[in-house]
Amino acid sequence: MKVRAVTGKNFGDEGKGLAVSSFAQKAAGSGKSCLVIRHNGGAQAGHTVENERGRFVFHQLSSGSLYGADTLWSETYLPDLIKLGDELSELEKSFGAEPAVYAYGSCRCTCILDIILNMAAESMRGSSRHGSCGMGINECMRRSESFPLYLSDICGMTADKLFSELERIRREYVPLRLEELGISLSGSGDYTELLDDRTILMNTAEIMCRNAENIRLMNNEAPLSYDEIIFEGAQGLLLDSEYVKFAPHLTNSRTGSYNPVNFCRRHLPGQSLEIIYVTRTYVTRHGNGPLPYAGEFDAESRNITDRTNIPNDWQGTLRFAPHGTAEEFLEPVIQDMKNAEGTDFTASLMLTHIDETDGEVICSGGNIRAEVFLAQINERGIFDRIYRSASRFGAEI
Repeated sequence: MKVRAVTGKNFGDEGKGLAVSSFAQKAAGSGKSCLVIRHNGGAQAGHTVENERGRFVFHQLSSGSLYGADTLWSETYLPDLIKLGDELSELEKSFGAEPAVYAYGSCRCTCILDIILNMAAESMRGSSRHGSCGMGINECMRRSESFPLYLSDICGMTADKLFSELERIRREYVPLRLEELGISLSGSGDYTELLDDRTILMNTAEIMCRNAENIRLMNNEAPLSYDEIIFEGAQGLLLDSEYVKFAPHLTNSRTGSYNPVNFCRRHLPGQSLEIIYVTRTYVTRHGNGPLPYAGEFDAESRNITDRTNIPNDWQGTLRFAPHGTAEEFLEPVIQDMKNAEGTDFTASLMLTHIDETDGEVICSGGNIRAEVFLAQINERGIFDRIYRSASRFGAEI
């Protein structure tokens, strides 16, 4: 069995979907079965896959779905059952793909109340927003400490029962959380109406229960029937909840190797793991918060466009910057690799978007040819393997 963990090295949007689809496509071409494990965050992810048939942005399904890879939500994943149905139907309509979706019952589910609270909190922060995309990830984590909605429970509920549970959360938890956030229910504008709307909760319960029928629950068994397993991370190392350098503009999620390593320790003991750190030839950030060396890289002059990260009310416009020094480049990777100490692992680097920068890596101290940059970065021999991508298509990595 081959096990990989695809991890973003920066603030996200590095090309993780491209990487996962590439590995899944190669597995399918070799007649191997493939499982992709989503392990952090939830529906906020937007991983783009393109091939000769078109383009698809994956949120909760694996980015290997176009090539027959199944999806597994690990215990640390936060599924949004409201949005799952649309993604499944759009994928089937556009590509004829119908991937199996497995999940551990201990997944904590996001609900509409989390999303509304998230939006209310970010709106209140004004120009001091944390950079959230308004999908309720942090609010789900906070609520789950006292009022969890486990996937296994929802899969066994009727819509009426789930509606009653959502009503209980709205009645008993929401006022407490609003007080913590310093938000007055009567003074939260449109969000007051949304939080008070029983029809929204009723409709939500019906959709969640209907979409839960697409999930195949697992107990505590290990996924051993696959030739290849790929952990598909969301966001990047610089947004990890434990990477305090850029706090508070972080995600309430472990974005690096922490979850994959612990999953392997629980379910795949002794299994070797390849951790693949993915980076563009430049750095991006979608959402509020520091972006070192911002302003030194003119994306417009290079005709760089990103169809996935379009401007929106929650994250603003995608920003661009050059890479810093070699030490700055490697620091989060070295810190993340500590999570895997004591296990059988190797580290690899994947450099993407080479075609957008004419074969150069954009650096604060001056642009460097990609092959020279990779040689300099790996002078210490940290990476056992280097992957390169100068195309939107995973088949060409």
